[in-house]
Amino acid sequence: MDREGDLSPVDGLTLPFTFVNLVEGWSFKQVDDKALETGWLPVKSVPSIVHQDLIHNQKLCDPFIGFNEIKQEWIASKSWIYRLDFSVPAVGRHPNSRIILAFDGLDTLAQVRLDGKTVLNSENMFLSYRVDVTDTVKKNEHEMFRLEVELESALLRAREIQLEHPEHKWITFNGEPARMAVRKAQYHWGWDWGPRLMTVGIWKPVRLEIYSARIADVRVDVDISPDYESASVRASVQIESKTSDLVVEFFVRRNGKTLASSVDNVKDGTSAATLHIVEPALWMPAGYGSQNLYEISIVLSYKGQELCTDTKTLGIRKVELVQEPDAIGKSFYFRVNGVDVFCGGSCWIPADSILTNISPERYQAWIELLVMGNQKMIRVWGGGVYEHDAFYDACDELGVLVWQDFMFACGNYPCYPEMLDTVAAEAVCNVRRLRHHPSIVIFAGNNEDYQVQESNGLTYDFADKNEKNWLKTDFPARYIYEKVLPEVIAREAPSIPYHPGSPWGDGKVSSDPTVGDMHQWNVWHGTQEKYQIFDTLGGRFNSEFGMEAFPHLATIKAFITDHKDLYPQSHVLDFHNKADGHERRIATYLIENVRPVLDLPGYIHLTQLIQAEALTFGYRGWRKQWGESRRCGGALVWQFNDCWPTISWSICDYYLRRKPSYYALARVLAPIAVGVKREHHDWSVSHAREPAISKWELWLVSSKMEDSTVDIELRFISVETGKEIKSKIVKKGVIVKANGTTNVLAGSVDNVNEDRHVLAARVFVNNEIIARDMDWPQPLKYLQFPKRNVKVKILGDQMYVIVDRPVKSLVFEEREGCHLSDSAIDLAPGDEQIITVRGLKGDAEPLSWTYLGAEEQ
Repeated sequence: MDREGDLSPVDGLTLPFTFVNLVEGWSFKQVDDKALETGWLPVKSVPSIVHQDLIHNQKLCDPFIGFNEIKQEWIASKSWIYRLDFSVPAVGRHPNSRIILAFDGLDTLAQVRLDGKTVLNSENMFLSYRVDVTDTVKKNEHEMFRLEVELESALLRAREIQLEHPEHKWITFNGEPARMAVRKAQYHWGWDWGPRLMTVGIWKPVRLEIYSARIADVRVDVDISPDYESASVRASVQIESKTSDLVVEFFVRRNGKTLASSVDNVKDGTSAATLHIVEPALWMPAGYGSQNLYEISIVLSYKGQELCTDTKTLGIRKVELVQEPDAIGKSFYFRVNGVDVFCGGSCWIPADSILTNISPERYQAWIELLVMGNQKMIRVWGGGVYEHDAFYDACDELGVLVWQDFMFACGNYPCYPEMLDTVAAEAVCNVRRLRHHPSIVIFAGNNEDYQVQESNGLTYDFADKNEKNWLKTDFPARYIYEKVLPEVIAREAPSIPYHPGSPWGDGKVSSDPTVGDMHQWNVWHGTQEKYQIFDTLGGRFNSEFGMEAFPHLATIKAFITDHKDLYPQSHVLDFHNKADGHERRIATYLIENVRPVLDLPGYIHLTQLIQAEALTFGYRGWRKQWGESRRCGGALVWQFNDCWPTISWSICDYYLRRKPSYYALARVLAPIAVGVKREHHDWSVSHAREPAISKWELWLVSSKMEDSTVDIELRFISVETGKEIKSKIVKKGVIVKANGTTNVLAGSVDNVNEDRHVLAARVFVNNEIIARDMDWPQPLKYLQFPKRNVKVKILGDQMYVIVDRPVKSLVFEEREGCHLSDSAIDLAPGDEQIITVRGLKGDAEPLSWTYLGAEEQ
């Protein structure tokens, strides 16, 4: 058991706050085993869940390997029990001590017993609980106490609750409808990118707390002056104690230096102070400024002796969600400290199906990867969990904006009284935990629940503002998203914007491109449009869009145990792709754009190339629209990560291996990026006839806060010969507009008289290349790729790449422990590119690589 704090009393009246982490000594078993003293298995440590503990005891195979997902599904239909025998420190018997059992999270339906007496019934995975066991401990003379946590099957109970409410329309997009009856991570029921893996257990820490007074809650509100030259930090605390004469000290510190302090007496269990900061160091998103962080420390004392302390990290920043009428409809973008921010980023799902597998170091690695990819925002999706503190701490430190969904996804949720009560408690619990993080810039009510309402014709009369009426409709969850949650935000975190759902736009249909945010799935899903027109399909903020791709071969080999299954359409590969119709959708986008390849490495490369191309067409065009009167405020790709080794829409796989699209998006989201693009011609409806003339345009985008001066070069290079078919265009001294878009060049391609050629653009500052882009004739399958000479010369930690003809999507191997400065690059003759490699040992084999058409040469 881990201990912290001084266990000796301050005087005869008070005790300092201390806690004992109940980590070791647990055992567990299946409740069905009636012989209660047999069948107990040791638990390595808590937090833990049954799957993890069965694996540790060699009772379960890794559910991520092969078809093992099926072999673990029985666990969900059983009830389980954890137990621990523990002692209470002697100071716990002090007459003024309070003894609390604190559970930060139980998954999910739990009955907690102490010495056989039920002290807690939990029905919400997202709630923390505090159980006062003072009387039980003090009335018993024995030294050892038995703690039991019995966990009921959430699967079976959810089905029972569904049957108990036949009046409700149980409709979902993913997983079985019963999932909505239980406040458990919804992706555990199976999703179109993850396994059906119903965890159960003690998924967050358990503690024994002993004290006579404690700081129960801290709220910090920051007000910044209009000129950003001063800030006020108002801290209010709730104190739990029966002792009088308590004093609270408040300190604001930065880099170990105290900048402001205050003292207040505790009155009626509360205390507050306002601290002033002159010339505050502002917290800004990555790429827009520094991530300056402050600490506010709260010290609770009695007669000069510290009883309890609490410290929160905060940033001095003002965030605004700008929704103003304009020529298009209504804007939707974020402004931080007066600076408009284009939110290029990703959507986040839990990084593991077994949440207790994720370490703080792994969270840090994920967020570092995001920042290295020039991404500014991460959206915590509503079918997962309110993430670990380490996730938000990393976002604070590295400058990543967080879009935080509440945990509702793809369903028509019921609103019987018990559900409303637990949802309200859940919202308060998690908003209070998260609200001090400067990275969190929006709370959103749900993921796609309004789309469920639309697609199923459920009642939604936006003009009806009578909240009681909403509960009487067949879409009662409106009451949660438009009353319960916004009231919690207004009361608990008023400085953070609230949005009823994602997508949602002022009561209009969720696909309306003129207002709110939208999920654009008419590439891949829906009408399966050509990805070349992605940018024309967007709205004011594109909070979901995506294209599937296979992970790297090393990841596939991690879950395929039989070499015979290493081919593109093997049974086990299809089993690890949970997307409905993925075979047809992948085949459609491959066959429309590239020549088919049947070997697995070549097939992997093609799917990755298509994903990178599709996302580039979307991101590149939408970032261009940012500078056009803020037409598009951001784009969040679905999805950044995976929860198991799989084939999905992720741009980085379960093992943090980057797919080519990761690098493509990093280039599009660079501080200054160049875009060059021909107008789209739909070859499939014109029977593969080309227009005689195709227009093209070239533009620059910048996220810098000041105008920049650059030189631009545009070359026209034959795909087949590598020769320039006409004179290049050079423009020097081009002024790039700050935080916007600059249109630079326009022209046309003569498809009758000119060779098929690429448009190769480069941007220079002081003769150094800072950006590239290359436009290829579409579709790529019509192009001829004669043998090309691709040379990769390795000098130290750098790879020098040169070609004699244009090369499409040269992708390097993603080896564990190695980090590449770039990959998935397009190359042109006369333009050597240098790739830096970190982590490759001197005696290791060089990284392998491939490119489009390599298998034909």
